[in-house]
Amino acid sequence: MNDEPFEIIGMGNPGRWLFTCDHATNIVPDWVHGGDLGLPEDDMERHIAYDIGAAGVTRKLSEALDSPAILSRFSRLLCDPNRGEDDPTIMMRLYDGTIIPGNRYANTGEIEERLQRLYRPYHAAYADLAAAMENPVICAIHSFTPSLQGRSPRPWEIGVLYANDRRLAAPLMEACRAHGWCTGDNEPYAGHLPGDRKSVV
Repeated sequence: MNDEPFEIIGMGNPGRWLFTCDHATNIVPDWVHGGDLGLPEDDMERHIAYDIGAAGVTRKLSEALDSPAILSRFSRLLCDPNRGEDDPTIMMRLYDGTIIPGNRYANTGEIEERLQRLYRPYHAAYADLAAAMENPVICAIHSFTPSLQGRSPRPWEIGVLYANDRRLAAPLMEACRAHGWCTGDNEPYAGHLPGDRKSVV
């Protein structure tokens, strides 16, 4: 079994795109509470544990555009690679109404181990992959749940997130809307949130 906290596909492919998938799986490695965060299987299959469908989209885009991609191999519940290390939401103890038993009493030592064994190797591999490419175009793939518990349904079918550069985001949104898809402009999240590591979703 592959124990690396990330998977790289298409390494060395000539395309300029670099696709990332921070929340690709719901895997909990054995060294974390025996591979169990104390949640029922139904909760581990929800969006709180990973981005449903994002890994498949990432693989298809990598293949279609002949470009490399990096995907995480650990659940976002362990430590969220889409957050800065100093972000208080890097490890959630309560997520969309669900208490995470395996995180509830996690101390600083346990959090540091997760960062050391999962988060930092993932980001080091990501940085190395980007550095090996000439002028890469980075596209981060995520998915979002149609509705958070107790809140109104989200109207968007696709969200395009970006910070200050709209050169790729604007034509992508235009193309999506031309297909009749309800497309969010920095919705349901903003691409420029401090600490977040999103680009285009």
